[in-house]
Amino acid sequence: MRLFQDRRDAGRQLAQRLDRFIGMPDVLVLGLPRGGVPVAYEVAARIGAPLDVLIVRKLGVPGHSELAMGAIASGGVQVVDQRVINMLNIPRDSFEAVAERERGELERREHIFRAGRPPLDIAGRTVILVDDGLATGASMAAAIDAIRTRGPARLVGAVPVAPPDTCEALATRADEMICLYTPEELYAVGLWYADFTQTSDAEVRELLEVSHAATSDRATHPGTTDPRAAGDDHRTRRQPDR
Repeated sequence: MRLFQDRRDAGRQLAQRLDRFIGMPDVLVLGLPRGGVPVAYEVAARIGAPLDVLIVRKLGVPGHSELAMGAIASGGVQVVDQRVINMLNIPRDSFEAVAERERGELERREHIFRAGRPPLDIAGRTVILVDDGLATGASMAAAIDAIRTRGPARLVGAVPVAPPDTCEALATRADEMICLYTPEELYAVGLWYADFTQTSDAEVRELLEVSHAATSDRATHPGTTDPRAAGDDHRTRRQPDR
């Protein structure tokens, strides 16, 4: 069963669970690039909050890159899945080689996505951290740790789909964890999307620029209530509480 047409559709559905944040001051939405940004864009648009990215890179097992042995995030944060490392007997130098390569990609994306804009200030704010789905949750765990170092008032994780045990584990790290759908057998996040085409760097940058312009417009004209880009569809589908 496909739950979502694409990531934008998933974002619209997820955003309905976050209506209590509409109009609240000091709320910030962070998307995990690349796939989490289209989802986060829809959340930020619905609640009228600024959108930014927190860049996290999964550290894939050599030869089995889809299996995470850890993750790194902006700010020098590193999360290690010691269980996977011990189980596969991964040498320390192999781990460090993967981590060094991913640090280079993390820095490249920081430069491309932000287009010279500094990261938004997190201190004292309610942060809603969004991805397009979770499997192991390693990237989300690294992102939560990175955000904690910057002093948020409250940290809410939000994803369209994830296994129940992953959501439960992350709920102990975040102040709140919202998982719209929690199938016992996830298999792969992409299976729950009709269209799970890879999000491009250009799309991430464009969505951030559109959201930034909308945020600036709302600051200049406080009566503005429609934060979506021109031409976007406002329809949403009600989903049962999970």
